[in-house]
Amino acid sequence: MAGVVLLTLALATISPAATGQNAAACAPRDHVVERLAAVFGETRRSIGLGANNALVEVFASDSSGSWTITVTMPDGLTCLIASGQAFEAMAIAPPIRDKGA
Repeated sequence: MAGVVLLTLALATISPAATGQNAAACAPRDHVVERLAAVFGETRRSIGLGANNALVEVFASDSSGSWTITVTMPDGLTCLIASGQAFEAMAIAPPIRDKGA
């Protein structure tokens, strides 16, 4: 939990942005990636494309187990969505289910 608070405070000093009624920790993507690496030792572990061409990424650290999920909009603004501890990469893919299952 301390990592979440530290990361939020670190990014909030860069450029907090309001998203609707909620304040989100957002900054240009390169600043966020740099901060995640420098402060938490996190590197990108997965990537996907979400609604409205939003780039969804998971960053994690093997040494500390911390993880962060970010969303980057097409304009380059990246916002923290979630973070936590005890990251573990899956060694085996889950079984593929039949259409009838």
